[in-house]
Parts: sequence; C-alpha cells; structure tokens
Amino acid sequence: MTLERTWVAVLMLSAGMHAQVATVHGRVEVTGPAKTGHTPFPNTVVWLTPVPGTSVDPVPVAADPPSPVRLTQKNKSFEPHVLVVPAGSAVEFPNRDPFFHNVFSLFEGKRFDLGLYEAGSSRIVHFDRPGISYIFCNIHPEMSAVVITLATRFYAVANGEGQLHIPNVPYGRYLLHVWNEGTGPENAQPSTRDITIAENSTSLGVIRVPTVNGQSLAHKNKYGRDYDAPTPENPVYHQQP
Repeated sequence: MTLERTWVAVLMLSAGMHAQVATVHGRVEVTGPAKTGHTPFPNTVVWLTPVPGTSVDPVPVAADPPSPVRLTQKNKSFEPHVLVVPAGSAVEFPNRDPFFHNVFSLFEGKRFDLGLYEAGSSRIVHFDRPGISYIFCNIHPEMSAVVITLATRFYAVANGEGQLHIPNVPYGRYLLHVWNEGTGPENAQPSTRDITIAENSTSLGVIRVPTVNGQSLAHKNKYGRDYDAPTPENPVYHQQP
C-alpha cells in the first residue's frame, strides 16, 4: 500500500471513529406524594464515566483549569445552589451580604473552613479532585450549597421539565451516576448503574428521584453541634462600620 493510500485509510478510519458518538437523553420523574401546582423538579445531575477496561478512554483533567467560577453569598443564601465544575477548578466565594459569613464543608468531597469574613471580601477554594461537597455557613443554618466536581465532560443538569441531554458521547460502556437534591451529606454517594451507549441505545430512560420538602438540608455546625438560636444583636452578624 502506498503512503498516500495509507493516509487515506487512516483518515477514513479516523472519520468513522469520530462518527461513533451520540447525544444521550433521559427524563427525570419525581416519586413520592403527588405534586401540587407547578413544583420545580429537585436539582438532579447525571454524569457518565467509562467502565475500566473498555475502549472508551477516560477524559483527562484539563492541564489549564478555567478561571474561578463564583458561589456567591447573598440574601443569606448561596447562588447558585448547585454548581458543577471540572476537577482542578477554583471556586470563588464572595460575600455580598452586609454581614459576616463563615463558609465550610466537612463532608465527602473538598473539606475546608474559610473562617469568618466580612461583607465585600472573598475567598477561593481549589476543588482538586472529583467528589461531592456539601457547603454550609457556620452562622446561618438556612444556607446550603452543593459543588459537584467531575473528571468527565459527559454530564447534564436536568432542566425545569426534568429533561437531560449529554452531547457527543462515544459509544461504549459507562457507569451512570445520579445525584439529586434528596441526597444529603450523610449519604453523599450518588446512585450508579452500568449502561451501554450504542447506535440503538442512546436513552438513559426514566430516572426516578424522591421529592424534596423544600426545607433546608439538616446539618450541624462546623463543630458538630446544633446551631445557636439567632441573636441579631450579636455583632458577629453585622458588618462593622
């Protein structure tokens, strides 16, 4: 075979390999008591990781992590409530409230304690490995957020109708991971199951998740104790003039 024909064969093979991808789709359904009115779906994130030993290569962590994304403290809440980032990302925690916060995470995932910091200041945390980090404020028990750190680009967050779409997934065997709002820090591991993506198999089917009651996630403070009753007069809650 001539060199020219060899390159043609390589290009044809390469084109064929690149064509073996699919847009994977699925649908989230809520189990439990019937919903009343237009209740939003619980936050649900799914992602795919290649099964070890398959022909699908794992996706490497980016050598140059993206610029910091923000998890803002405002109106005694975190915005956004759920954040998905690639492993190696830096996340900034700006305080946009007119009082102090103390952001911490002591569960599976990235463990950190940013200490007490004032309005207008900010802290940065590097989420350097895959995991699920449940994040709280040591002053305000109603505040909670979740950072899901992934080493794969094959993920999706369900939209308001419960629909999921993951584009450009190569054919192969994967572990499907499902995290939803009903999964708390005491049960941090997402559910998993084995799936195969192929020409006639691109659907994740129906993913059933439990309903949530809309209450804040129950948790202790960073010392493992119950939170003190609110004392608005305490200076720790207010920005010093």
